[in-house]
Amino acid sequence: MAEQIRVLLTEQEVDERIEAVAEQINRDYGNTPLHLICILKGGVMFMCELAKRLKMPVSFDFMSVSSYGSGTVSTGAGKNGKDLDEPLDGKQVLIVEDIIDTGRTLSYLLQILGQRGPKDIRLCTLLDKPDRRVKKHVRVDYTCFEIPDEFVVGYGLDYDQRYRNLPFIGVVEFDETRE
Repeated sequence: MAEQIRVLLTEQEVDERIEAVAEQINRDYGNTPLHLICILKGGVMFMCELAKRLKMPVSFDFMSVSSYGSGTVSTGAGKNGKDLDEPLDGKQVLIVEDIIDTGRTLSYLLQILGQRGPKDIRLCTLLDKPDRRVKKHVRVDYTCFEIPDEFVVGYGLDYDQRYRNLPFIGVVEFDETRE
């Protein structure tokens, strides 16, 4: 089975929307230092592009939690990979995620990170699939795009570690007639 990638959001659309979301974050936080927590691996490109547009002092940390493995459907179980390097005590925290669908991973993260003493935790995502949300209490503070329930790649998102480097968001379409 071979796959093809159909463009869902162009590089220009993604760039313009990240700029708009960064402007909103700048208005909301002003000069207050902001601690960005990137959810690896998919969130890296988005966080870097977002951080370049933020005007307040920012610090970075990284965490790895996954529920996909090598498939195209969330397993529903979060798998810890890498924990944070720094404490969160008293920090304004912004979790930066590539995509939110069921909300299970973020529900888990918000619970464990909230116990680490941050002043505040907010959530920013490049892509949101609200129709797939199982954990309804997961509130996304900053969303670049709401998308339909399709498996997407590019801009950090992958299918079995491929397509992360695409400068756009594309939908994986499988061609079962080709091998």
